Amino acid sequence: YFSLGIHPWFIDQQDLETAMARLAAAGDNPKLLAIGECGLDKCISTSLELQLEVFTKQALLANKLGKPLIIHCVRAFNELLQRKQSLKPTVPWIIHGFTGKPALAGQLVRHGCFLSFGKALLHKNSGASRSLARVPLERVFLETDAAEDISIGEIYTAAAKILVLPLEELQRQIVANFKRVFIHD
Repeated sequence: YFSLGIHPWFIDQQDLETAMARLAAAGDNPKLLAIGECGLDKCISTSLELQLEVFTKQALLANKLGKPLIIHCVRAFNELLQRKQSLKPTVPWIIHGFTGKPALAGQLVRHGCFLSFGKALLHKNSGASRSLARVPLERVFLETDAAEDISIGEIYTAAAKILVLPLEELQRQIVANFKRVFIHD
């Protein structure tokens, strides 16, 4: 299984028309679970205007295909939420690698987003750790972001400790979230 998208870091490195055509063609593949990582990043040189254009195309495609959207977002949450309000998506939006503060987490959840937490949970006082404790479990995913030095087990253990939950209960909830968001057969 896989997800596929045009990450904002790589927008300038490809022909966007060809990339979007390939992305649309992948929609027929039953192993495609999501569109993304795509998103907005104010810390790169690619113009925000171009990022918004590419992001919007992917969000519309995700909606058309009925696939969740996995989102990379750096310092552009206002723009992201404005786009969510204007597009009114019918598919879940998942904020990948969330490291923000509880107030931002609450705002995203109120707008229907899911939050995926990763290695930042290993730092006791991180924004991610404080946010996880306040996000409804039905809106949570966990990830390693392919970090070679961290196992998903370490992330689960840290999350269970933050949430004061038995590890098995947390695992059951994440599996239930996965099935609800990604599996529709």
